[in-house]
Amino acid sequence: MNNNPTGQLFILNKMPRMSLRNRIAIYYTTATSLLIAVIFSGILFLVDRAVSSHNDDALMYEATETIANLKLKDQSFQDLAHANKFDDDSEDYKKKIKQRNFDINLEFIQLVDHQGKVLNKSENLSTRTLLFKAGNSDTIYFNGRVDGSMLRHVQVPLAGSDGITKGYLIVAHSLMNALAFVRELQIIFLLSFPLIVVILFVLTRFIAGESIKPIDDVIKTAEKITKTNLNKRIPLPRHQDELHRLSATINDLLDRLQDAFQREQQFTADASHELSTPLASVKGTLEVLIRKPREIEHYEARVRHCLQELNRMSRIIDKLLVLALYEGDKISPNIEEILLPQLIGDVASRMLPVAEEKEISIAIGCSDNEQVAADHAMLEMMFENILSNAIKYSPASSAITIAIEHNGQDIICSITDQGIGIPGKNIPKIFDRFYRVDESRNSQTGGVGVGLSIVKKLADLQQITLTVESKPNIGTKFMLTFLSA
Repeated sequence: MNNNPTGQLFILNKMPRMSLRNRIAIYYTTATSLLIAVIFSGILFLVDRAVSSHNDDALMYEATETIANLKLKDQSFQDLAHANKFDDDSEDYKKKIKQRNFDINLEFIQLVDHQGKVLNKSENLSTRTLLFKAGNSDTIYFNGRVDGSMLRHVQVPLAGSDGITKGYLIVAHSLMNALAFVRELQIIFLLSFPLIVVILFVLTRFIAGESIKPIDDVIKTAEKITKTNLNKRIPLPRHQDELHRLSATINDLLDRLQDAFQREQQFTADASHELSTPLASVKGTLEVLIRKPREIEHYEARVRHCLQELNRMSRIIDKLLVLALYEGDKISPNIEEILLPQLIGDVASRMLPVAEEKEISIAIGCSDNEQVAADHAMLEMMFENILSNAIKYSPASSAITIAIEHNGQDIICSITDQGIGIPGKNIPKIFDRFYRVDESRNSQTGGVGVGLSIVKKLADLQQITLTVESKPNIGTKFMLTFLSA
């Protein structure tokens, strides 16, 4: 067996394509045309039945009047046949008889015996005779051709005083007018049906095109969307229908795609920001090691330091991935009891080499047994970002003070620097991602404006209240309030 998906795809591509509006128009027109054909056929059938019923009623009325004038009880059947006259004496009737035409709207009457022998007939029949159906003892209706013309017949049995059928009265009239009417109606239907189908197709295609216009909007919008304009959305239709729901669903999908793309960008920026410090530390340590031979113990200590930094980078990447994927409020931090002074001391010791380059001192004032409920890795990342900012924006030979105090049951940890400060109007915005108080300030320090946004998000995740007090050219104070357990 030769399975050839490519060949199958080629066959599918060669199949004729048809737009959705044309398919809808064709399907709807076909179904409606069949329905119209059934309706037209039903109308023709009902009209034909109505015409036939009217003709039969007229024939029976004429037959009944004729039988009433025969006076069967007073005469023998043979005498009755020759004695009665079936024609009208009016001048108008006599003029019509002279035309000798079955198409004239006249009744034709014929009296026959039980064997079908004509005993008497109306003058308008001339030499012609009506049809006879032998072997029928009941009144019957039938159609038949006489001298090339189609006539409707009624055949009524005639019984004598003894109850025995002596003969039959046959009354007929031309079906020319009725057949002409039905034929004209058929012609009207046959001529109007294609016109109706064409008009129906055009209207249906137009309506279908207007109805699926939102789909065209979806296609046009989708074709224009790229990674640089993910904010484009499909205009919603006016009517609250399935197309409105489709457009709204696609807009929601675009929202999620834009959100995912932004999270990816944020992750890249956050990773660049967070990994720059430990990478610089590892790089600096390794550069120092290769300058000259050293003692084995020194190598071991430096390698151990590099491993610690690499482990810390791994934890940073894990947390940034969690932040990027779960959008902060969906993260479940690992809350545990943490010795706050020990965590602050570890962070400060890692940041000390950077601070010493600017001759900045870091003072920690607190007891050794202060415990808070938080996620260790997240809290470590928060202090590292705050201290990193404090060092960046503090002048040389200044001091950074970290203090812990109690406010009732709550614990407040403050980090105070003597830096350039933040204008009061800008404080509410400093936690916005990529926000920079001063572009020149960030270009000099290498910041990208994501550190404090990470701090705020991590604080919210752990239900830590973060507040800031700052005065330009005096300093900034970050305060973290831990709720009592």
